[in-house]
Amino acid sequence: MPVPRIPRRREPLQDIPVGRPKRVLLASPRGYCAGVDRAVVAVEKALERYGAPVYVRKQIVHNIHVVTELEQKGAVFVEEVDEVPAGSHVVFSAHGVSPAVVNAASDRGLQAIDATCPLVTKVHREAVRFARDDYEILLIGHEGHEEVEGTAGEAPDHVTVVNSPDHADVVEVRDPSKVVWLSQTTLSVDETMETVRRLRERFPQLQDPPSDDICYATQNRQVAIKKVAKDADLVIVVGSANSSNSVRLVEVALEYGAKAAYRVDYADEVEQAWFEGVATVGVTSGASVPEVLVQQVMEDLALAGFRDVEEVRTAEEDLLFSLPKELRQDADGRRDDRALGGRGR
Repeated sequence: MPVPRIPRRREPLQDIPVGRPKRVLLASPRGYCAGVDRAVVAVEKALERYGAPVYVRKQIVHNIHVVTELEQKGAVFVEEVDEVPAGSHVVFSAHGVSPAVVNAASDRGLQAIDATCPLVTKVHREAVRFARDDYEILLIGHEGHEEVEGTAGEAPDHVTVVNSPDHADVVEVRDPSKVVWLSQTTLSVDETMETVRRLRERFPQLQDPPSDDICYATQNRQVAIKKVAKDADLVIVVGSANSSNSVRLVEVALEYGAKAAYRVDYADEVEQAWFEGVATVGVTSGASVPEVLVQQVMEDLALAGFRDVEEVRTAEEDLLFSLPKELRQDADGRRDDRALGGRGR
C-alpha cells in the first residue's frame, strides 16, 4: 500500500536574519506513547492476520496522518458498530468504549479486538469499583470526548462530568461525604489539580483515585514543554485538532512563557509570519504523533536557518504494553514477534 503523502509547502520557509543566533529546542519525550503504539500496531496486525477490511470504531488514535495511513492499508473507520457488517472484525480505539458498545458489538456477532490503552482501562475499573461502593464519581474531563464517554458508560448512574475548574464551583452531588474524583488521562495536569482543589473546597471529604489517572506520557510531555517554553520565542506542537493532549501542549507552552505557540498537523501548515523576530523555536508533538511528522517540521526549520538543535530531555520512557490477546499469536498459533506493541518512533 502507498504511504500517504505528507503535505509539503510549495515555497520553503525563508532564512530571515533576526540579529541573534537561531536555534531549536526539541522537547523529549514527545510523540508516540505506549498506548498509542499498541493501538496502531493492533490495527496493523489485525490487517495482516485477517485481511482487509478490518473495521475500527472511531479514530484508533487522534491523528489524521495515522488514520489516513491505516485507511490505505485497508482499515475502515466507522462511528458506531452498527455500521460494521455482521460477523466482521472490529477494533475498539485506544480511547476505550462503554459496556453498551461492547454489548452492541456482541449482538451483531462482531469479532471485537479491544485496543483500549491499559491506562484508560485502569480508570474504567476504578469507576466500576467506586460505583459498586455507591460513591458519586466526579469525572474531570471534556464532555463528548470518546474517553470520557467510555468511562462514564461504566457507571452512568454514578458519574458526573466536570468540564473545567469553573464547573467545579457549581457542580452538585447527592452526598458530599461519599464522593470521589477520577479524570480523563490526557488533561492538563495543572488545570486538573486546580479543578480538584476547587472541588475539595466545596466537598472536603472528596476522595482521590487510588493512583494518578493522568497518564505518564501526557505528564512527561507537559513537563518537557514547560522547560522549553520559558526560553522559546515560538513553540510548534505537532498534533491533530481533536487530540486533547496536543491541544493541552499549546496551552501549557503559552502558560509557561512561550511568546507564541501553534499546533500543526503537517510541516506545510507552519507559516512564515510566525518567525518575525524569532530566534528560539521550541518543538514537540502529541502522544499520537509519529516522529516522521516532527522531522518534516525540523527540515523546514533548517531551511529557515534553525540548524542548531538542542534536545531538552526531562524523562526516559521505556514502557511497552502487550497487544490484545487475539493478536499475540500468528495464524499458526505461534507467539508473534510483535506481541509487544513497542516499535518505538
